[in-house]
Amino acid sequence: MFTEAAAPMCDLESGSVKVKEPSNRGRWHGCWYERLVQPCLVELLGSALFIFIGCLSVIENGPDTGRLQPALAHGLALGLIIATLGNISGGHFNPAVSLAAMLVGGLKLTMLFPYWISQLCGGLIGATLAKVVSPEERFWNATGAAFVTVQESEQVAGAVVAEIILTTLLALTVCMGAINQKTLGPLAPFCIGFSVTVDILAGFFIGDAKIRLILKGR
Repeated sequence: MFTEAAAPMCDLESGSVKVKEPSNRGRWHGCWYERLVQPCLVELLGSALFIFIGCLSVIENGPDTGRLQPALAHGLALGLIIATLGNISGGHFNPAVSLAAMLVGGLKLTMLFPYWISQLCGGLIGATLAKVVSPEERFWNATGAAFVTVQESEQVAGAVVAEIILTTLLALTVCMGAINQKTLGPLAPFCIGFSVTVDILAGFFIGDAKIRLILKGR
């Protein structure tokens, strides 16, 4: 997690057999691709998959499952994607996480904006694909999460404060579980996923009084 790409290739020698050293041009090209292009492509792919699964979990969510289905879908999807792709890009898939990683030394400043662009483009792709594959009726009748905005001005403050606190939990989990050398561990991807699950379970309806009334049957 949050490691630099592989270092430039070294000479290999075994007895009298020597492996041909790659040319400087080939070495530079491989280093440039692995350190700059590949991580951004992975961030785009991972963000697209995460948003696609997350949006579908809300679109297909039934009244019986409440916030449980989106919470589990988001958390499990993020943990799985980080576990499979994290060694290439660090597994951020979130602009706030990339910012936190940069501030604590887990990401170079020069890569912050390319990561943000990749994540935003991936999110747009994932959301678009979710809309394309979903029945139109279910999509437009979906409730909760990004499908319903804050309805009244007095809800803004509570929603913003809740977002700051819950995002802090996610960023703290990433920094301590995947970047800090004293506390990082092999279960970091799933701890990060669990933090998203906890965030959704705790703050799914904050700032959205309309949805709470609907679920109560009023």
